[in-house]
Amino acid sequence: MGVLWDQLDDRLRPGVDAAVREFERVRPQLEAVTAQMRSWIEEIFRDTEPTPLFITARTKGVDSFRDKASRVLKPVETGAVPVLEFPDPLKDLHDLVGVRVIVSLPHEIRSAATLIKRQRNEFDCRADREKDIGSIESGTYGYSSRHLILRTIQSSAVKQYQEVLSATGRPTGSYLFEVQIRTILAHAWSEIEHRIRFKASEPRARSPYSDRQFTATAAMLETVESAFAELHERYETIAGYWDEDGEGAAPLTPRRIREVWQTLLPHVDRKSDDDWGWAAELLAAHGLKTTMDLAGLLQTEAITDVREALAHRYSPGPDRLLDDLLLWRYGKRHIDLTAGGDEHRRDSLLRRHRQLETYRQRG
Repeated sequence: MGVLWDQLDDRLRPGVDAAVREFERVRPQLEAVTAQMRSWIEEIFRDTEPTPLFITARTKGVDSFRDKASRVLKPVETGAVPVLEFPDPLKDLHDLVGVRVIVSLPHEIRSAATLIKRQRNEFDCRADREKDIGSIESGTYGYSSRHLILRTIQSSAVKQYQEVLSATGRPTGSYLFEVQIRTILAHAWSEIEHRIRFKASEPRARSPYSDRQFTATAAMLETVESAFAELHERYETIAGYWDEDGEGAAPLTPRRIREVWQTLLPHVDRKSDDDWGWAAELLAAHGLKTTMDLAGLLQTEAITDVREALAHRYSPGPDRLLDDLLLWRYGKRHIDLTAGGDEHRRDSLLRRHRQLETYRQRG
């Protein structure tokens, strides 16, 4: 039995008990509704983006139904008979049928919700809320989850359920159910939290220390999800550099070179000024004029070879490293095109070129 049922006023028990017996009777038919709702949601995401990691569905259990049906509102007057929060739980509860859509990253929650809400042939959206909004605005922590309440339209499974539920009413095929959309990390957190805090076999084992630890893990979860979101955004940005019909074709202005460099090599950005015109000149000397040209030059393998070949005494900044990479790729041609009448630069390039060639021969 649940805590709320155990604490329920004796005067309210008969009504709740009758609702529980009715729920037990119709629950098998409600499971058919659950199966159809899951099937509909799965169909929405067939061959679409984002693709959920998985989709689950469940029909509320009898014990969980009993405990939720036992919720009471605070009496207006002291000593007054409490009032049930859900006087007709079979109609008032909208989570008897629940579907969960589990995605990888936080931004996919919004995309999935939008996709679901656009499907107006099978159901329409009656409510939409984000579970973590309250915790954000109060300065506390909780897991992020999007909750949609959907209403079915002419569902055959719902009509059969309604026929079993009521012999007198006309089945409409209209029924409210819940869809939760969350990330895989939030899903794991919530499953563990519910098992220990809300669905524990021994409620008296709950302690303030556990509550504190769950708050701490929720904070860590937010940090990890933010890191994954940043990694995804960086990947999408870099992938765009290789789109020859899109971002990859963007011309290499000094500002663009700085942006690409700081994205690809954020750990090699020791410039004390924002003058990247020198980089544009060096690249243009070899006909490298697009973002994809620069991305192709700044490859990890080439950078590693250059570092090992030249054994820099000090970690090179962007200007020196770019110069060395061009020298690694173009050899003496780079010297001829960029040294000009600067003998000091020519001597430096020739010395480094010999080091690069010696390294190549050893390899």
